[in-house]
Amino acid sequence: QVQLVESGGGLVQAGGSLRLSCAGSGRTFSGYAMAWFRQGPAAEREFVAAITWSGGITSYADSVKGRFAISRDNANNTAYLQMNNLKPGDTAVYYCAARLAYLSSYLPRAGAEYAYWGQGTQVTVSS
Repeated sequence: QVQLVESGGGLVQAGGSLRLSCAGSGRTFSGYAMAWFRQGPAAEREFVAAITWSGGITSYADSVKGRFAISRDNANNTAYLQMNNLKPGDTAVYYCAARLAYLSSYLPRAGAEYAYWGQGTQVTVSS
């Protein structure tokens, strides 16, 4: 089991950058695939990015490809989402999620496939 805590959200102008962090508890963090989802105002939760247990494979939603980068530091039990060239449409609560997936290269985009979730961090992009 892993517990997740996000940080790094805030208010930024369009074109700016933010880096979100997701700190995981437990010694087995490296056995989990990690993902970021977001839920904007009056919108459904949507997939943003995911990374395998080793960090060797990543996956992105088309809407953020080329602007966002997911990474992880297993030694420090932390996953990151670097967000560049932010747009007002990126305004949302961002959640990190984890699924036990040691040695797997499978990166699902459905939230139901992730068993563990953080509490979320608000990102607001002003125009």
